[in-house]
Amino acid sequence: MTRALRVAMVAPPWYDVPPRTYGGIEAVIAGLAGGLRARGHRVTVVGAGRGVDLRTYEEPPSARIGEPYPEVVHAARAARLLRGLVVDVVHDHSLAGPLTAAGRLVPTVVTCHNDVSGELGDYYRGLGADVSLVAVSSAQRAHAADLNWVGRVHNAVDVSAWPFRERKDDWVLWLGRLSPDKGAHLAVEAARAAGRRIVLVGRRAERAEQAYFRERVEPLLGPGVEYLGEADGTLKSELFSRARCLVFPLSWDEPFGMVMIEAMACGTPVVALRRGAVPEVVADGVTGYVRDAPAELPAAIEAVSALDPHAVRAHVVRHFDVPVMVEGYERVYREVTAAAPAGPRRPLPLGR
Repeated sequence: MTRALRVAMVAPPWYDVPPRTYGGIEAVIAGLAGGLRARGHRVTVVGAGRGVDLRTYEEPPSARIGEPYPEVVHAARAARLLRGLVVDVVHDHSLAGPLTAAGRLVPTVVTCHNDVSGELGDYYRGLGADVSLVAVSSAQRAHAADLNWVGRVHNAVDVSAWPFRERKDDWVLWLGRLSPDKGAHLAVEAARAAGRRIVLVGRRAERAEQAYFRERVEPLLGPGVEYLGEADGTLKSELFSRARCLVFPLSWDEPFGMVMIEAMACGTPVVALRRGAVPEVVADGVTGYVRDAPAELPAAIEAVSALDPHAVRAHVVRHFDVPVMVEGYERVYREVTAAAPAGPRRPLPLGR
């Protein structure tokens, strides 16, 4: 029988686990921790707010996202909490946390959730072999092939938690952070060219997001273009399941894109531009359409009526359901623990 693993999982400090509204990384962590526990592994989640086993903050400092000090304080407190555990592997999803890996007796796996082609890549290069890196897509890994990669594991959702709806409404959806890179204005232009009403849902908490919304999105609001603010889980489920399609016109190479698999889990196809991980996630002609230019999006929005919602959801079950992700990380954990030198483990409160 394969031995159960003891895993300490470090979340970022910004949101609850799982998140109440925005928080793709936190949603992945919640699914992964639950999936590992269901397979008999011992998992201790270190993070902020509700849903974690060991807290660095009683309430997540969400209003300060982007500031350095909450991240650094979180990393220092997490490192102290980890010293009280006996574990086989530490799996860190935070930014500053991997800085503490060098003083650890067990391997540290780090999932790279963001773009590694710039300074973040330089940061991971500086950490060297102290961390074992996991990419969330092959596209992300290709941007910095020289890093200490040990694997690629796609993000996942609990497909059973997302409502399937075969019959769709006639409007289209854009959902995400209100950043120029996410292309909300391009989605509006594509929907208008297709003669379809569009619903926008997104976070605008940071100054750059607020400026983009004010300058590029707000002037487009009016007949046929509606902004609903930030959505909680209930509203997201309703919108994803009812929309004709999700429009995802990225203008940067996003490493993954959780909203794509959330929409497809509801049987809702995705119309997207060929950037980043999009071709890995969307099966062109089966679960949506992948196009090369914004001018091609209106025709793709019209063409989605030919796609089978059952096939859209089935694709997510095969490739992006939580058990698939859990098996991927199990392989990574066993690989890095097998390669680690034998040494003492620190005490874990087994009553947790």
